[in-house]
Amino acid sequence: MTSYYDMVLGLIPVALFGIGGVLTLLGFSLAVAVPMAACVAIGLIIHALFVNQPGEVAQPASETTSAPKQPASISAD
Repeated sequence: MTSYYDMVLGLIPVALFGIGGVLTLLGFSLAVAVPMAACVAIGLIIHALFVNQPGEVAQPASETTSAPKQPASISAD
C-alpha cells in the first residue's frame, strides 16, 4: 500500500515533466513552463513537509487516552 509520501515522491516528476510539457505544448516558452511546473512541485513538497508533517500519527478515535507511561527509575544503589 502506498503512503501519502510515496505519492508525493511520485507526483514531483509528474508535475515537472507533465505540467512543463503541457505548458510547452500550449505555446509557453520552456523558460516559463519549467518554473511554473517547479512551483507546483515545490507546493507538493511544502505540503508534505509542513502541512502534513511526517511525524504526525493519527490516533484511532476508538482508542482511549491514558496517562503517559513513566520511565523506569534507575537506581544507583
